[in-house]
Amino acid sequence: MVTHTGQSADRSLDELVDVARQVSAAVQSVISGKPDAVRLALTVLLAEGHILIEDVPGVGKTMLAKSLARSIDCSVRRIQFTPDLLPSDITGVSAFNQEIREFEFKPGPIFANVVLGDEINRASPKTQSALLESMEERQVTVDGKTYPLNPPFMVIATQNPVEMEGTYPLPEAQRDRFMIRLSIGYPDRESELSMLDSHGSSEPLEDLKPVAHAGDIRALVAAVREVHVSGPIRQYIIDLVTATRSSAELRLGASPRAALHLMRASRAYAALDARDFVIPDDVQALAVPVLAHRLLPSTAAMVGRELPDQILNAIVRRLPLPSRQ
Repeated sequence: MVTHTGQSADRSLDELVDVARQVSAAVQSVISGKPDAVRLALTVLLAEGHILIEDVPGVGKTMLAKSLARSIDCSVRRIQFTPDLLPSDITGVSAFNQEIREFEFKPGPIFANVVLGDEINRASPKTQSALLESMEERQVTVDGKTYPLNPPFMVIATQNPVEMEGTYPLPEAQRDRFMIRLSIGYPDRESELSMLDSHGSSEPLEDLKPVAHAGDIRALVAAVREVHVSGPIRQYIIDLVTATRSSAELRLGASPRAALHLMRASRAYAALDARDFVIPDDVQALAVPVLAHRLLPSTAAMVGRELPDQILNAIVRRLPLPSRQ
């Protein structure tokens, strides 16, 4: 293995791969037949990002989120998004304490290591905006006072793209804060048959035990930050993001935050392969999951029924690969 960060980094990377495999195996004991989805979820966790799981009902969106959270021994809170949910129901509220005759802050469910947001698009835009500060700055401001969120901190949100009644589309500022949008999809025939056997008479999620601690994840995140990204790879990321902004098929391209997310995710993706350096294949594999949900197609592309995923794949194919360094 090529080393850019020294022997101590080698040991950290070996530890990363070992712990990641344990977490992956634990999650796949509940979600069978979806190794790519599990790997993307782990990538986001180790890249300090947030994940939006967008798919039709019944394919395991919430189950994936729950199993990932349960595989790590850390604080987990679930928020069921509904139209009557208030911002203070997420962030917390200052309440008057009769004993000390002062207002004291009562933390909301956002103060957890892993926050599960179920059906996020059912809450009003005002309530959705309560997540903006916490997802980007990892802090919450209530009544003029700022409270930090303890690492690791990850939001796993789900939404149903088909049923639109009673939902509010996520604003672009909200979607841009999710590092990856993930679609699980239907299982293959063998996996669905296995699911009938394993889930038919018991609940595998109840038997899932933590295989890592919050401290382990913090150490692994630090190891991922040391994964080397060469100059040509950085330039390739910028060229890819810039190409989405100049494409005639898109009226909104990827943001600078998207470029940063793509680099961070590529580091984690490389580390999961026991590499301490990023290669073009990492960037290409993550281009659609990281960038597509941030893009808006032009009117002509919408008339032609071209999806952002298709447009982005075409851009990736056209873009020349970076030179070796």
